Amino acid sequence: MHVNTLILGAGAAGLHCAAFAGTSTLVVDHAKSAGEKIRISGGGRCNFTNLGTTAANFISRNPHFAKSALARYTQWDFIDLMDRYKIAWHEKTLGQLFCDDTAKDIIAMLLAEVANAGGEVWTQTSIGNIRHDGAQFQVALKRHGQAQLVTAANLVVATGGKSIPKMGATGLAYDIADQFGLAVTETRPALVPFTFSDEKFKPLAGVATPARVTTNDGTAFDEALLFTHRGLSGPAVLQASSYWVDGEDIAVSLSPGFDLASALKADRTSEGRKALTTTLAKYLPARLIEFIASELKLSGNTGDLSDVRIEALIADLRNWTLKPSGTEGYRTAEVTAGGVDTNGLSSKSMEAKTQNGLYFIGEAVDVTGWLGGYNFQWAWASGHAAGTAIAAREG
Repeated sequence: MHVNTLILGAGAAGLHCAAFAGTSTLVVDHAKSAGEKIRISGGGRCNFTNLGTTAANFISRNPHFAKSALARYTQWDFIDLMDRYKIAWHEKTLGQLFCDDTAKDIIAMLLAEVANAGGEVWTQTSIGNIRHDGAQFQVALKRHGQAQLVTAANLVVATGGKSIPKMGATGLAYDIADQFGLAVTETRPALVPFTFSDEKFKPLAGVATPARVTTNDGTAFDEALLFTHRGLSGPAVLQASSYWVDGEDIAVSLSPGFDLASALKADRTSEGRKALTTTLAKYLPARLIEFIASELKLSGNTGDLSDVRIEALIADLRNWTLKPSGTEGYRTAEVTAGGVDTNGLSSKSMEAKTQNGLYFIGEAVDVTGWLGGYNFQWAWASGHAAGTAIAAREG
C-alpha cells in the first residue's frame, strides 16, 4: 500500500497534521481509539489551549525554535476551529480554556477534519521496521494481526514522549530520530508531582493551599500546592517540576501575595488571648499549621508576638526550603521534557535536516510547555507547520 504521507501517532499533533497534509494521508496508532491523551486530559474536558500563549511559555534548549510555528497557528486559530464546530468552551483560570462538555468533542472534530481532508486513521496498529530505500519510506505495520507494508513519500513522527507508559507511551520517536542521524536531548518527566522518601507529608495528604514554588534557577510559580501521601503536587508544584534538577532544593512560600504580617499585628489587639496556632489557622489550613507548629515554634498567644517575632515568622513561612527525593516519574508525568534536538529540525516545517520527507512534531520534539493548555497548542502549531509544508510541496 502506498500513501503520500504516513503519520505515526493519532494524538493531538498527528491528527491535526493530517488535517492539513492533503489527500492520501494515513494516520496509525497502537491504541483502540484515536486521541486517548486528549480524552483523559483536563478531567475529561481537555484544556485545549491558553489565551496567553507565547514562546516564553515553553522550555527548550533553543528558546526561539517554537516561535515560527506558534506565530503561524495561534490559540485564536484553534478557538476559531472549535467555534466552527460549535464546541462550547470556557476559560477556567489563567487563560486556560476547557470544553464545556467533553474532550470527546475535540477528538470527533479532529477526526472529521482528517476525513474532510481525504485522510484515513487506523487504530490498533503496531509499528515495526522503518527504513528509507532512497526514494520513499517503507514501514512495516501490523493491523488486527495482519502484516501490512506501507510505503510513503513523507513520514511524520507524532508518537509523543515517554509520559504515561500505561497508555502505551514509549521512546519510539527517539529511536527513529537516532536511526536517521538526529540527536536527542536528555529527557525527563515534567509537569509531575515531587516525592519525599520519608513520606513526611503523609499526615497532610489532601490539604491544599496557595503557594509560590521556586526552583534553584529562580523560576517561580504562584498557584495551588497540594500535599499528598508521597509528597507535593498541585499546579504550582507541577509547573516547578519542569525546571527542577534532581538533587536540588525548592523554596515554598506560603500565602504569597497576602500581607500576613499586617494581619497578625492587627490580630494582637483583636485576638490577643487566642493561641497563635488558632490565629494562623484563619490564613492557612489548620492541619498545615499543626504540622509546622513545632518546627517554627508556634507557641504562646497571639498577643505575645513582638514585631521582630512576626517578621521572623513571616520569613520562615515565605522561605520553606525542601529537598524532594525525586518525582513520580513518567508514570504520572503529563509530558516529557527534552526530546528530538531542534537543531536537527526546520523551525518552519518540522522537517529533519538529515532526511527529506521526515518530520517530528508534538511532544516528541524538545519543546515543553507550561501547565495550562500550552502543550496542546504546541501540538496544534507543530502539526499545522508540518502538514502545510507537506501540502505545499505536493501542490
